[in-house]
Formats: sequence, C-alpha cells, structure tokens
Amino acid sequence: MVEEKNLSIRQACQFVNVPRSNFSYVARPDKNMPVREQLHQLIEQHPAIGFWQCYHRLRRMSFLWNHKRVYNVYTNMGLNIRRRMKKRLPARVKQMLFQPQTINQVWSIDFMSDSLWDGRKIRLLNVLDDFNREVLWMEADTSLPTLRVIRVLEALKEMRGLPRLIRVDNGPEFISHQLDIWCKEHDITLLFIQPGKPTQNAFIERCNGNIRKEFLNAYIFKSLEEFRAKAEVYKMDYNYYRPHAALNYKTPIEMKNMKCNEDVEMLTSQSDEIKRDLSIFQCPIQLNN
Repeated sequence: MVEEKNLSIRQACQFVNVPRSNFSYVARPDKNMPVREQLHQLIEQHPAIGFWQCYHRLRRMSFLWNHKRVYNVYTNMGLNIRRRMKKRLPARVKQMLFQPQTINQVWSIDFMSDSLWDGRKIRLLNVLDDFNREVLWMEADTSLPTLRVIRVLEALKEMRGLPRLIRVDNGPEFISHQLDIWCKEHDITLLFIQPGKPTQNAFIERCNGNIRKEFLNAYIFKSLEEFRAKAEVYKMDYNYYRPHAALNYKTPIEMKNMKCNEDVEMLTSQSDEIKRDLSIFQCPIQLNN
C-alpha cells in the first residue's frame, strides 16, 4: 500500500488507524514452545498423570527445564485440574460378624446402583434384618441423600420398631452428622465396618448379590415407577417364598414366625411358673379391674 499509493509509513498507519510501531513489529519466538510440545505429547500418551509425573518424565528424557518453568506452562495449558481428595475417616475397629438371636436386634443398610434403559442412573437403598435375612425396605430414586435414609428409618420405626444396632459401610450418607444425631436420639449404635472389608457386612452383601442376579440383571426398566413396582414385587417374593440356605431352606417370614412362636411359648411357660410359685406361697393374684 505504501509503494502503490506513494504514502509514507506514518501516513499509511494513520490511514488504517494502527500504531506506527506495529508496522515494524516482529514477534519474538516463543521460548516455551518446546516445553508445550513435550507436555502435549506426554498428556496424549498418559492422560491420567499429574504435574510431577510429567516433570520427572521430562527430566528422564534429558529435558532439564526448571520445575517452575514447566509448571507455568503446565498451568497455562489448563492441565492443573483440581483433584478430589478422599475424606479422612476415623479408625474403624474390626468387628466380628455375629448372628443376632432375635428380630430387630441388628439391621444392615447398603446402597446399590443401576440404570434405566435410557441411561439414567438410579440408586437402591436396601435395609436387611440380619436375624432372618428379611428385606425390610427397598428405596429407589435418582438421588438418595442422608435425609432420605432417615425418612426410611422413620417409616420402619412406625411399622416394626427400631433395632439396637445398625451395621453400615463408610459411605457419605452414613458418616454424616445428621444420621449420627438421629441414631443417638433413638439410642441406636452405628457400627461401621473397616474400609475395604465388605465381608464384615456379609449378610447384606449376599443379599445385594441376590438382588443383582435375580432382579437388576433380569429386567430392563423403562421408568423409575416401573423399577419401584417391580422392586416391591421382588421384595415380597424374597421374604415370603424364596428359601435361604442359611435359614435351613426356610423363608425369612417363616423364620420370623418360628421365632415369634418360640417367644410366646417361653413367655407362657414363665407365666405358668410364676403362677405356680405364687400358689405355693399362697399369694393371691389380683387383677386390676
């Protein structure tokens, strides 16, 4: 333009409204381009590694760049993704897996995950009575926070009372402060298993395996409502008709009824003994009108 129009550099820059310094500007070469290229190659080959892995790999490849320089390029490339740190848990004492002697003594609670046919994730909360392996509740939804767990326990409280002890893993819903306060208010002990030791919660883990094999893997669920309806049908079949090897091939409800009959017979025999002892000492039994 300068040669064609016979204009000076000042006039040409003024005509296009740009500073005159831009006419003679020459960009400096990017000194960090080699660092950027090597980091890009490393991340393509190993997408899960972090900064220090990248830095030491570069050192082993004879690239002796300072770690501050490498980190500056690393952050400018947007590779410093924040990592979620695992929440530190208090020490869990190993507990023997014992067999309860009666109903409503020990419950186990655990979560399962599955998906609908359209890909939506759903969660399933299972509550089990360890004595007779009875599935007390199956709660399904796309999200089940701690308040939903407490709501389920409140519903079970109205139906059949509460246990003395609840065995759980270290999931975020179970280690929450809200559930801890609720259990203390109802005089319930929360028994946490050791992390990575699912055998310490073997009763409900076996139940989860049965639910996975016989229910979740056996159907394709089109909606959450269909999932809940079929879960209720499966729970009734599991409790009333499915024999369990651990119960000498009795159903959970049969085991529960047998225990209730034994308790009634024991109370009746104790009552007869008390009446007999009172008659020996000639103590009349007075009934309140």
